Amino acid sequence: MVEQGLIRAAQSGDRDALITLLREIEQQVYRTAYYILNNEQDAHDASQEALIRIYTKIDSYEEKAQFKTWVQRIVTNICIDKFRRTKPSVSIEEHELVFQGKENVERAVLSTYLAQDIQEAINKLPEHHRSVVVLRYVQDLSYNEIADCLDLPLNTVKSYLFRARQQLQNLLQDYQKGGVSG
Repeated sequence: MVEQGLIRAAQSGDRDALITLLREIEQQVYRTAYYILNNEQDAHDASQEALIRIYTKIDSYEEKAQFKTWVQRIVTNICIDKFRRTKPSVSIEEHELVFQGKENVERAVLSTYLAQDIQEAINKLPEHHRSVVVLRYVQDLSYNEIADCLDLPLNTVKSYLFRARQQLQNLLQDYQKGGVSG
């Protein structure tokens, strides 16, 4: 596997291999940070901090865990720490719509509102539920990988996901009825 070769080279002091490795994971690190923190600037800060931590701690990575799980644990922990310090409020950013044709306008508008509703609903979840939702559905990690990443028992991960899905379903039904207020 190319990634394992890069990791070994980086651990051996090959700076170019380490930089290549960081560039390969940069987007997934940012995506996780953004979905947990729901703020572009905070996500950039958390991503930068995570990449620096990975850069300085690459020697501590052990192959008993998957590299992506190790990376997700770092970024998630940084985001949770940042979230606890700042206690963000829910905000909806304006999204530009690019209309391809008149027949797609309604679909594009509805799709944008649905995406905003989903993001807002995720933001209303408790932080432990939000973390497992992001790792499962945004980063596509398995239950076992999430358990490793968050250092939780597998059954706790399953329970958090079950409860989070129930909460999201209730929140999204409320949004459809127009009954949710910030």
